[in-house]
Amino acid sequence: MNASKFLSAFLIMFLMAFAAHAQIPKLPTGDISKQVLGILDNTNGLNLSGDQTTKLKSNNKSFVDQLFKITSGTDSEDKKKSSILNLKNSRTKFLTDLLGSDLANKYLGNVLKGINPLKSKLGLAALAF
Repeated sequence: MNASKFLSAFLIMFLMAFAAHAQIPKLPTGDISKQVLGILDNTNGLNLSGDQTTKLKSNNKSFVDQLFKITSGTDSEDKKKSSILNLKNSRTKFLTDLLGSDLANKYLGNVLKGINPLKSKLGLAALAF
């Protein structure tokens, strides 16, 4: 009788543990830097020239690489924030020089719309947007 109670209790505990494990939500496994780069490379509706598109995509790749290098570095949080804000300022200057003020603002608005759902995953890197 004790053996059957023990076995029943063990099976119930096992099934409850299995059911609880099955309910843990799975996080998307996509690479966040590739998602950010995809958002930055979207130039739909901007009517950019081929040269502008090439320069923008090249800068986007460099920007994303630098951004994630900063966030994964060993510097203090304050130093990282400062570096990210400096990177953001130099990027804004690049965009204004390449696209002009109005088109740069339109592009940055599109980027913000795409980045907003990712901000919680980006952590400190979100400061760059």
